[in-house]
Amino acid sequence: MEFADRVVLAVRAKGNPIVAGIDPRPEELPPGFLDGFPDDRKGVADALRAFGCAIVDVVAPLAPVIKFQSAFYEAYGPEGLAALRDTIEHARKYDVLVIFDGKRNDIGTTAEAYARAYLGKVPVGGSFEPAWDVDAMTINPYLGTDGIAPFVKIASREQKGVFVLVRTSNASAGDFQDLVCDGLPVYRHVANRLKGWGQGHQGAEGYNLVGAVVGATYPQELAQLRADLPGVLLLVPGYGTQGGTAQAIAAGFDENGQGALVNSSRGITFAYAKAAYRDRFKGEWQRAVEQAVRDMIDDLAQNTPAGRLRSG
Repeated sequence: MEFADRVVLAVRAKGNPIVAGIDPRPEELPPGFLDGFPDDRKGVADALRAFGCAIVDVVAPLAPVIKFQSAFYEAYGPEGLAALRDTIEHARKYDVLVIFDGKRNDIGTTAEAYARAYLGKVPVGGSFEPAWDVDAMTINPYLGTDGIAPFVKIASREQKGVFVLVRTSNASAGDFQDLVCDGLPVYRHVANRLKGWGQGHQGAEGYNLVGAVVGATYPQELAQLRADLPGVLLLVPGYGTQGGTAQAIAAGFDENGQGALVNSSRGITFAYAKAAYRDRFKGEWQRAVEQAVRDMIDDLAQNTPAGRLRSG
């Protein structure tokens, strides 16, 4: 099944468009969690593995998509990458889609190598096998079409997906993305080019394997890009901790509550540190994480077209 169709069906099945982001920071793990592991780099990586798998156990039954931010694992070198691999493999045991958030790109054969690493297969002995078994990845469009084409080619062949950075959620996004060229800001030029990159890769449900990353922190731009990019899945970071609200992202959905995947990372992963959850659950940190997901589901259902997923 095409990647975009799998997304639409997963969102429909779980009745919500949540992407649960797993961004493990050792200094923010639950109190005492690190005490059960050796005080060295491997020990920290093992703690990240145990914590990430425990988060997966909580969120996978509720959310249709899990996104792993690779940087927090890469910080601990080979041991950290092994922890990421194991946590992804743990997530694959569930009925959930997995996004690798590494914002990779390059040109030519190097771009193709990145694409094969995360979306395709590599030769091992007399056969081919996946190195990172994920459903989609984030990529940077700064290098232009020849940096995008290898990812799209391999994603199409393997029925995977890519999310291209278009309008990011960070405060300084406008440094380059808002610069005006030929009458349009740069981010809209990227969006226009994205239509061509995805041409011919539409699924049966009407969406494309080439998606766009558009931040919840810029609601006017989000609404404009939804209008500019029919048939394009929007991966929407910035909800919650970064300040994006459900009302601000409502325009990112289509009339059926589809088309937008709303990411929350710190707001879910470290929910137990918030006063409301901390006082309510008193050290039962996994229950706090679960409640944060449920509260986000309710918030989106009440304040965006995603509520139609429940009635559907």
